Amino acid sequence: MSRRTVSPGDLGRRIAHHRKRLGLSREDLAERAGMAPGFVEYVEESAASITEEALLRLAAALETTTDDLLGAGMDRPPGQGPAAAHPVLHALDPEECMRLIEPGGVGRVAFSGHSGPTVLPVNFKVHKGAIVFRTQYGGPMEEAVRTGLEGVELTIGFEVDHIDEVNREGWSVLVQGPAHHVSADELEEAAGTGVEPWAGGVREAYIRIVPHTISGRRIRGF
Repeated sequence: MSRRTVSPGDLGRRIAHHRKRLGLSREDLAERAGMAPGFVEYVEESAASITEEALLRLAAALETTTDDLLGAGMDRPPGQGPAAAHPVLHALDPEECMRLIEPGGVGRVAFSGHSGPTVLPVNFKVHKGAIVFRTQYGGPMEEAVRTGLEGVELTIGFEVDHIDEVNREGWSVLVQGPAHHVSADELEEAAGTGVEPWAGGVREAYIRIVPHTISGRRIRGF
């Protein structure tokens, strides 16, 4: 095994992200990778280089790839690797779908915009069974959702997916339902979710999607 060191970049931040994603402490990760806990702490908190051997062991322990830890795939769409052998597609029930998206994260909102079908990314939270996100007043999404008619709400699509590059599997959840602007009476509660706008900046229009149809699929190798 080569002892050539690799440049870390944001390596420490990525290691910490994957460790927390798996619910591991630094001690847990160290045990998985056959390392001292102090070394894991050192790598996460410093900008020092590490050897290829150490990087491979960390990637295996974190159930990811060395490229992912080094950020090599940042500018490539996910899912570049080959499909799993004999993939099998399973339908997910609505309860499982909501469990998967309950932690929040980044999803995609699909709606009919001025120039045709439009899909945009949003940060989202799940609050009392509804999807909450923020956008810009006067922006294409906010204008598309605003019908201008009292009691009339636009039905839009909301999608979240996850791809496990290492195991060649993943899942996708689709929510369809009416979207409405959060009213002044609801604003404090919506803001209490802590959801931040995906694009940053001043985006104070809170939108809530009430799921009417929930479906999902999980794909795995046989």
